[in-house]
Amino acid sequence: QVQLVESGGGLVQAGGSLRLSCAASGSIFSINAMGWYRQTPEKQRELVAAITSGGSTDYADSVKGRFTISRDNAKNTAYLQMNSLKPEDTAVYYCNANLKIAKLPGSYDYWGQGTQVTVSS
Repeated sequence: QVQLVESGGGLVQAGGSLRLSCAASGSIFSINAMGWYRQTPEKQRELVAAITSGGSTDYADSVKGRFTISRDNAKNTAYLQMNSLKPEDTAVYYCNANLKIAKLPGSYDYWGQGTQVTVSS
């Protein structure tokens, strides 16, 4: 019914930038919050950044001042602009959306398939 498709990951040198995109599609009535999480083999999945439907944002302390989350409500798409990347930012990045589905009560969480970000030193 609903799909989240991420794009924009890749390999970049330390200090470089990447922009991730997450497009939601399907029987979506509305999207509440969207967020980006990341996970490595050594760590549990952690929140990187989140944005509400009204544009309020929240960031992990480790990325404040370097990453910016934004969204285009008309396109059901969220973005993560990552600048000044560090090797410790290397992880699989996952998109999350909390949304309402047409004709169904309540809200549901959906996840993308993940996109690899690798930062070389």
